[in-house]
Amino acid sequence: MRKRFISALLAVAIVAIAAAAATARPVGTNGKIVFNSDNLVTGEEQVYTVDPNGSDLKLIANNSEVGQWSPDGSLVGLIGDAGERLFNPDTGASRDLGLPDRHYPGLLLFCGVWSPNATRLACEGFGTDDSSLNGVYTVRSSDGGGLQRVTSEPNGDDCPSDYSPDGNQLVVTRLDANGSSRLFTVAVDGSGQREIVPDSTNFNFCNGSWSPHGNRIVFSAHTPGDHHSSIWVVHPDGHGLRQIPIAGCGGANADPSGIGCFGPAWSPDGKKILFDRRVASGQADLYTVNADGSGLFQVTNTPTLDEGGADWGTHPLTP
Repeated sequence: MRKRFISALLAVAIVAIAAAAATARPVGTNGKIVFNSDNLVTGEEQVYTVDPNGSDLKLIANNSEVGQWSPDGSLVGLIGDAGERLFNPDTGASRDLGLPDRHYPGLLLFCGVWSPNATRLACEGFGTDDSSLNGVYTVRSSDGGGLQRVTSEPNGDDCPSDYSPDGNQLVVTRLDANGSSRLFTVAVDGSGQREIVPDSTNFNFCNGSWSPHGNRIVFSAHTPGDHHSSIWVVHPDGHGLRQIPIAGCGGANADPSGIGCFGPAWSPDGKKILFDRRVASGQADLYTVNADGSGLFQVTNTPTLDEGGADWGTHPLTP
């Protein structure tokens, strides 16, 4: 969904940047979930919140896409017709960081990941006329200033998906000019880049969630390449790569009963994993499992919504 939205914006030369209030998921209390959705009836991009038991499903934005919850669970970042804003779903108040027009003309930034101390936002960046500017950046969350470059990929796309809990590293996916994808970690100053899974893993672009305890990164991949996506974990040093055995996830693409599972994110307490589960019809709902793959639970059941890009925050649940 996000890539279709970005492509549409670029096609009409609209610079609308998502300063997404994402969290590095410090260990905390499991609160509300926020997610993107394609409305299959109206065709709109929409943003919803829901409690992890499936209750209190609420539409919070039309014609928008969302980043993640802020570390304190009070804000989400939206990109849409109203431009880029940090949005409080409880009050409806929003704040514009002015990215990039006020600060960085010629650099398109999608800032979707907050540092654990909430002072910085990590961004997927593109040069509007100069591909040498493509890469990962960070900016101040207070005003969008203080641009710092982390990576460079002039012939492709680098997407940051999460900070380490100590705030010193990012997990990044790279799509190069040949269509190959890589998953790596890198220090926030750009040093120490380390590829942590083999290129042959066929992981999904722009995904990867660092556990609140810092010892595991969860991501989705279609391995082998002719199979539906499934959920995997790996240690940040690249060791311990394994698939999480989740009922129904994976299977050959040729199998009509196969199910794709993708876009995983840790719960704030680090005990569960949230993900999107796509059936043969192409429609996706949200599910959770325990960290070992047991206890599969369906959170949403919305046949008219195609869901994805979910994040599990600490925003208090509905009483």
